[in-house]
Amino acid sequence: MEVISFLPNALLMLFFVALFAGCLDTLAGGGGLIVLPALILAGVPPLQALGTNKLQGTMGTAMASFIMLRHRRVEWSSVKYLMLLAFLGAACGSIAVQFIDTTFLNFIIPIVLLSIGIYFLLAGRILNNITPARISISVYRLAIVPLLGVYDGLFGPGTGSFFALSGVALQGKKLLEATAIAKTLNFSTNIAALLVFILAGKVIWTIGLVMMIGQAIGAWFGSHLLLSINPQYLRILIVLSCFAMLVKYFW
Repeated sequence: MEVISFLPNALLMLFFVALFAGCLDTLAGGGGLIVLPALILAGVPPLQALGTNKLQGTMGTAMASFIMLRHRRVEWSSVKYLMLLAFLGAACGSIAVQFIDTTFLNFIIPIVLLSIGIYFLLAGRILNNITPARISISVYRLAIVPLLGVYDGLFGPGTGSFFALSGVALQGKKLLEATAIAKTLNFSTNIAALLVFILAGKVIWTIGLVMMIGQAIGAWFGSHLLLSINPQYLRILIVLSCFAMLVKYFW
């Protein structure tokens, strides 16, 4: 592939992109909207960029999930079934993206990013008050989680933010708790999508493995910040991240 001809410069750039994206993704989500354009600018074709993004992103979400579980911010018993359903949804989405035209996502992604940004911008009280769940846990498990998994398999960027938003808006969870749970679900969807992309031969291993190191370092820093960050600061970071991703997406 042509990208191999300038690997030294490309790999160094992509390493630091992955490091920054891993930290941001752990805290606020959306790292994929930083990594994917960087991969494409480096000369990686779209499907290979999606597959390589899943390879490096899996390391970041694995690191974040391990730290959340280790510090008991998330209980395994409460997320194992959610992770399974997220896995199945992402596998279906990853298979589908091999055969369909994904240009329709160009219209969906900006709308969703704008909605998330506005929600967290205006919903400051959710950080200090426990709100009742708007849907049952069964509906959340069987509909919302698999649907977000399908989205991650199809495209992916912003999935962590979407999982966090769904936990806050639909299940009445505090933002920090919802964000911690989102890390485990995002790890599950990344693994499912990665397996499909590997089987389809859509992963560039040299680039992906280098970016995995950057992701691991970034996610480690981000996870430890998440353990102690003020929820108000986290909300502001999510809002800024969403609007920055929106501007970047249009640009």
